[in-house]
Amino acid sequence: MTTIRREVLTLPAAPLGPDNPLPPLRPLDEAHRIDDRDRAGLPRDMARQIDYEPLRSLLPAQVRDGYGRGREPRGLDALVIENDRLRATVLPALGGRIASLHHKPTDRELLYVNPVFQPANFALNGAWFSGGIEWNIGATGHTTLSCSPVHAARVPAPDGGQMLRLWEWERLRDLPFQVDLWLPDGSDFLYVGARIRNPHERPAPTYWWSNIAVPEDRRVLAPADEAWLPHCLKGVGGTPIGYQRRLRRVPVPEYDGVDRTYPLNSTYAADYFYEVPDGRRRWIAALDEHGHGLVQTSTDALRGRKLFVWGTGPGGRRWQEWLTEPGTGGYCEIQAGLVRTQLEHVKLEAESEVSWLEAYGPLAAQPDGDWPTVLRRAEERLEAALPRADVDAAYAAWRPCADTEPGERLATGSGWGALEVLRAGWTLPGTPFAEDTLDEEQRPWLHLLHTGSLPEPEHHEPPGSTLVARPWRDMLETTAATPLAEYHLGVAQWHGDDRAQAVRSWERGLKSATDRWPLLRCLAVADQGDGHRERAADRYAEAFDDLCARRTDAAKGDEGWAAVTASLGREAIGALLAAGRTADARAVWERLDPETGARGRFRLIEAELLAAEGRREEARAVFDEGFEVADLREGAESIGLLWTRLDDAPLPARHDFRMRPDGE
Repeated sequence: MTTIRREVLTLPAAPLGPDNPLPPLRPLDEAHRIDDRDRAGLPRDMARQIDYEPLRSLLPAQVRDGYGRGREPRGLDALVIENDRLRATVLPALGGRIASLHHKPTDRELLYVNPVFQPANFALNGAWFSGGIEWNIGATGHTTLSCSPVHAARVPAPDGGQMLRLWEWERLRDLPFQVDLWLPDGSDFLYVGARIRNPHERPAPTYWWSNIAVPEDRRVLAPADEAWLPHCLKGVGGTPIGYQRRLRRVPVPEYDGVDRTYPLNSTYAADYFYEVPDGRRRWIAALDEHGHGLVQTSTDALRGRKLFVWGTGPGGRRWQEWLTEPGTGGYCEIQAGLVRTQLEHVKLEAESEVSWLEAYGPLAAQPDGDWPTVLRRAEERLEAALPRADVDAAYAAWRPCADTEPGERLATGSGWGALEVLRAGWTLPGTPFAEDTLDEEQRPWLHLLHTGSLPEPEHHEPPGSTLVARPWRDMLETTAATPLAEYHLGVAQWHGDDRAQAVRSWERGLKSATDRWPLLRCLAVADQGDGHRERAADRYAEAFDDLCARRTDAAKGDEGWAAVTASLGREAIGALLAAGRTADARAVWERLDPETGARGRFRLIEAELLAAEGRREEARAVFDEGFEVADLREGAESIGLLWTRLDDAPLPARHDFRMRPDGE
């Protein structure tokens, strides 16, 4: 019989730390634009979806950059779903990630299992970790829920057994989703029923990719003779950071004289979005030299398939080490999504939903040989192990169960879904967002919903996160115009691209504010966006002065205050250096906590400050002493750029995260 049980998975783990308390006002690097020269050759639906509602802001999510790289053994709550053939280990506090999928008869692990938990800056909002199967919803890139809890509960499965339901409210697009996992008795395949709902009275953009990490010493098979290759600097899981943004069709398996279906044949990181012909079964597999490995297949709604490779170049190798322990083996990702590429979003009509079924299990097939023969044999083995008709039948059997109310609660996610359900009065069968999940983050907004006013924070505490959807903005526009309300209203207006009105709201709030720094910081970001470098520097300096004045001795040991001081100090130093005001930047640096100054990110800032002051040898000495920037952004080259100002020698390997050829 299938069982579901709780376990504790103990790993060397880095702490997540606090979220960045400053609202992410700066626009995202636009990931959806491609060169106009390429548009004429795109299928019409693909071109339309690339242009549809690209994500321009992280709001209302907050950036997660409080983690470090000091790992200690720590227990992670896990849920294990198991039958006599398979054992799947799920991490409900980390986005519902499937950390392991073990095939018991052959004693084989089907996934790449990361032996550590090490957050790194790859999710849309920062913290992400590698390995397993992750559920990416929201927008291009890794979901903001990568390191966040989701709700979990037992639910009756279609065959009368047990099913594990995961669900949460995705805040970037304001959409609820669910993932149902079950193992039919005697099955070698884990079934996954997924659903995204749009309860709004308007269409909403949506996005989904299931990302599956597998060892990179494999051959990846997918039923395609062509692939779409974004010709730009790409990242893990496909987050475009690019500098060219070209998109072209390339042949599969061989491109530019190299068989790219072997991940280790690529020198640099790349994404291959396979063009699976209409009518062909949807599947992707990764097989080792002996022909054993994992296959993923689905109903036709999940049409896209993709291979991501890190490449064998020094940057790709360095990133792989960065995400785990050196010597533990590298990985690639095979993926499945709603559309051809990760440059696209799907229009989900008002009060509608999209759903599909996936299956994950072992496959044994000959991986080597000519491409058509290899694919034909693999498809024959897949059809024998799990007929396509059985997948469609499993989906049909699951659909009535998708609305079944959950039973025993196994894990608790956020309270944001409960808040939205209270506001709108939605009924969402199968995914209850109970009022008892509301916590301190939602408390001010619950107060606004019930009383029409925002409560003032106690003891000069930093303002919490802002809700930016139109109904909440409307409430903020009609509540009492306190400095806190003007602050939150301005953030919501900024998100709505009403930038001039946002500035006016922040300026109004500033006139009577006791705590001026949150409003000054917002105005400084607006000044930077308008090219007013000096005024931005003035406002950042004033904001940091005000923050230090408000921060009591008792608050100096508080994690939240330490986070806001570090975040505002980091931005202020950057703005002051950009304005050439090194003395003022030094004054901010000297008021940072010693613990903050010792972090790798701030050691790099210190080296930049020393270089700006003309103290080149001291800046170079920072490199000699060694540092690790825990939240180094994929594709970022700030370390290398500073190094070239300080030394003519090649960049040391420990700092070489470049993922593209020199000269590009």
